[in-house]
Amino acid sequence: MIVTDTIWQPNLADAGRSKYQALAHAIREGIASGQLAEGEKLPPVRDLAYRVSVTPGTVARAYKLLIDESLLEAGVGRGTFVAKAKPSPVRSLPSADRFFDPALDRDGQAHLLSPKMPDVGQANMIREAMHILADTTAPDMFLRYPTRDTDLPAREAFAATLDPEQVGAFDIHNIVTSHGGQNAIVMILQSILTGTNPVIAVDELSYGGFRSAGVLCRAEVVGIPWDEDGPLVSALETAIKTHKVQVFCTSAEVSNPTAKQTTPERRVEIAALARAHGVHIIDDDCYRLMNTRRIGPSYRALLPGLGWYLTSPSKSITASLRIGFTVAPKGWSKALTRTATFSSFGVTRMVTDLYAAIMGHPEINTVVDRVKDRIGKDISAAVRILDGYEMRHSATVPFLWLELPIGWRAGEFCQAAEAAGILIKSADDFALRESRSVHAVRIAVNGLVPHAHFVKAMECLRDLLDHPPERIAI
Repeated sequence: MIVTDTIWQPNLADAGRSKYQALAHAIREGIASGQLAEGEKLPPVRDLAYRVSVTPGTVARAYKLLIDESLLEAGVGRGTFVAKAKPSPVRSLPSADRFFDPALDRDGQAHLLSPKMPDVGQANMIREAMHILADTTAPDMFLRYPTRDTDLPAREAFAATLDPEQVGAFDIHNIVTSHGGQNAIVMILQSILTGTNPVIAVDELSYGGFRSAGVLCRAEVVGIPWDEDGPLVSALETAIKTHKVQVFCTSAEVSNPTAKQTTPERRVEIAALARAHGVHIIDDDCYRLMNTRRIGPSYRALLPGLGWYLTSPSKSITASLRIGFTVAPKGWSKALTRTATFSSFGVTRMVTDLYAAIMGHPEINTVVDRVKDRIGKDISAAVRILDGYEMRHSATVPFLWLELPIGWRAGEFCQAAEAAGILIKSADDFALRESRSVHAVRIAVNGLVPHAHFVKAMECLRDLLDHPPERIAI
């Protein structure tokens, strides 16, 4: 049931895990059959989700997919509509030598969708630590629930990596463990959001996990644009006053996907605004590699009672070690610990002890340095090969942001890259549904892809950039 004056009702009972695709297919059929006319306004996300018994996130994902296909269009503040028919342009996508190596991946593609750490010794380090723990841990410890005592060694190991000048004064009780950084974001929102219609703000182009966490917590999500110094203070102030924003989720050190940093001066301005309005700030520091110094204080240091600092070892050691750490603001560690206990009883000792053992390994800093070297090597190659095009990058950030030249749209470029055997992410994957279109892509460094293959993939992307598709309007 897409509009109130139609009896058409999509059947998603057999959609399985791809309900958003089934809903998108049903809307396509409605448009093709004429049941959904040009210019027809579709229901708000929450209304349609209720009608067809799916989550709001499922509906939002289906709408975004159809907007990308130009079947729907969104008007800021007006809603979502069936798009009006437009003349079909003649498009000739450029060809590129297909990047294909069966030894690289099961499907022979270069997966550059998400950063992954190379194995530069940590796999053996983890294996060694697991053997030691298995031999030395008392048998009854394998049978107990985790507690604040069992994860103490992990919290102490993490605390040793922190600089109080960067994250603010803290003690071991301010640190709370989680099942990775994403789980930490969800738990923080669960701990602080109030009311029946909470609202959070995120960077206009940002890590999709912020939006996903907001959806899980039934929060409305609004975007905050950036300039070269960071989030626009005026835009955040307007959002706070207009939408009653309770939490601002951001990444001051490394914004994913743009690799931008918020200047220390802008952080002070943002913190002052948040303090004046009682707004919490979640500062996600997961993309700054371990032992890489920050350019400025975290929001927790600037907002002792409202700033949350979180990170995980997923981008420095391995993503398979599912543990994250939050340094809660003053007065909030008990609330976050309670949320962690209610949601999962905490992180198992088999993970927390493993993390503590790895961090105490004499070769840990050597491994981290090797990870940095490999990331820097790939980024350097990409910058050299793609020279002449607008990019934002850092030698210690496992991705780069590439702005596309005239003639390329983000979606089409990703399709052409995939046809050539290279998987990358469009700017649309990091934008809110109502946001303006940005013609850019994020290219991740995947340490499981050999450097030589990464170089070939960059050469293939260069070929595509140099030969945009022909467009002839008719």
